[in-house]
Amino acid sequence: MIRPLLLCAASLVLAACSNDNATTATASDGLDIPDVEVAALDQQIMIDMTRTLSSDEFEGRAPGTAGEEKTVAYLIEQFQAAGLEPGNGDSWVQEVPLVEITASNHAPLTIGGGERKLSYDFASDWVGVSYRPDGSTSIADSELVFVGYGINAPERGWNDYEGLDMTGKTAVVLVNDPDYETEGLEGTFGGRAMTYYGRWSYKYEEAARQGAAAVLIVHDTFPAAYGWNVVESSWSTPQIYAQDGENPAPVTSMNGWIQKEVASEIMAAAGQDLETLMTKAKQKGFKPVPLGLTASTSYDNAKRTFSSQNVIAKLTGSSRPDEYVMHTAHWDHLGRCTPNEEGDDICNGAVDNATGTAALVALGKAHAQAGAADRTLVFLAVTAEESGLLGADYYAANPIYPLDKTVGGVNMDAFLMAGPANDVTVVGGGKSELDRFLDKALEAEGRVATAEATPEKGYYYRSDHFAFAKRGVPMFYLDGGEDLVDGGKEAGAAVAADYTDNRYHGPDDEFNEDWDWSGVMKDLALFYRLGRMMAMSTSWPNWVEGDEFKATRDESCAAADTGC
Repeated sequence: MIRPLLLCAASLVLAACSNDNATTATASDGLDIPDVEVAALDQQIMIDMTRTLSSDEFEGRAPGTAGEEKTVAYLIEQFQAAGLEPGNGDSWVQEVPLVEITASNHAPLTIGGGERKLSYDFASDWVGVSYRPDGSTSIADSELVFVGYGINAPERGWNDYEGLDMTGKTAVVLVNDPDYETEGLEGTFGGRAMTYYGRWSYKYEEAARQGAAAVLIVHDTFPAAYGWNVVESSWSTPQIYAQDGENPAPVTSMNGWIQKEVASEIMAAAGQDLETLMTKAKQKGFKPVPLGLTASTSYDNAKRTFSSQNVIAKLTGSSRPDEYVMHTAHWDHLGRCTPNEEGDDICNGAVDNATGTAALVALGKAHAQAGAADRTLVFLAVTAEESGLLGADYYAANPIYPLDKTVGGVNMDAFLMAGPANDVTVVGGGKSELDRFLDKALEAEGRVATAEATPEKGYYYRSDHFAFAKRGVPMFYLDGGEDLVDGGKEAGAAVAADYTDNRYHGPDDEFNEDWDWSGVMKDLALFYRLGRMMAMSTSWPNWVEGDEFKATRDESCAAADTGC
């Protein structure tokens, strides 16, 4: 996934990442942030691997296809040639067992208990999927409860479920988090910047922990960051997820969405006003509202199981080999997709994410040639990112290297061919002490940090690093800069808009022999410097006070005999 970035002319500069604060912040935080030199980075590897991975021969690199078989074999070959070691014992791969569920024969969503029964059509009015491997799903007369934003955040003094037994009930939930409409970044939930509590995935997970039978998220285009068409297309197609291992997390019978107009009608039938409830839900101390209505629907599920693979390599550390620095990128793309005007139906995924996959190998080779760092460097090419970060999430749930011994890491998700930039875009800045490492790296590179222009869209929670972050491991997510050396912000916005409008997730995201790789290599040097800094440091950077992931990291570290 690449974010449709750079389309907003205005941007904020992160005070936490400014060069002026670098020395002071490092000293006050007591972090060991060593100076490192950037080794030679092989541009030809980037070119050759991107060209090969995005060729028609690889058929769009969809998991569970012949394209995957070719991709995995090629990556193993390239990691070996780069001088790296197998990352899973003697093996280069981690098996990722997947389940695909295809729903059909959806009954309408009916709402009972009011003066008249309400009925809503699948796809146009509502969508719903199941992540249980059952032959059918049935929601029968499940009590509806409006639970505001569906958040339980003890560290922020917020619990939308307080005093409520959700067993067997259906939660009606608002998208995003309570202060997304504020202009700045101050607020209980980060102001304008979305926290994980605002993501739809969190809302489903929390409702399941509360014992809910089903969840219906109220779609609203601005706080969701996409229209109903995206919801409809994403939740009305086959759903792929990782097979349950031991001690699986609870899941609801149905996770769904409803149109905002549908939600308004349901609230009116309950004698409530949606806009009034939305306002109340933004206030601390909000209490859940039983609606006195019930929801019912049903549909069939067809299940297919198959296995995909994460590819993993490492460079063993010289003095602290049992401490790890992670590098991630997803190798998969969409496979075959809607044809373009020429009839080409292969989504080649050259930028997204053959470039990031190639970067894993190029970085691995540079580190290997520079010699082992103190800590072990891990290079993880994950599967099924396009299906919901599944490969990364499976690894993080079943880590080869313990997460309490994983210092942190960097994620690389698509390099735009825009030429060199004066800045780098920081997604999720201000969340962890990794910002101090970035301060020093940018100072050495002669660049500055620019905050993401649309923090309310929650892009930090939408790529592979997030699987580690939500389990407590601090991770970088950086994008190419907005302020290009040649043409400034206007040129940067034009490059991003051209890619988003004409190639993103389509058959025209293809390799171009005329690409300018200079900006990519500049970004790659920054990733090298950050990884090497973490690998040579003695520090264990943590999340900042109040961040939603800090308690998880603290708990993990407290239970560890060694490591963080």
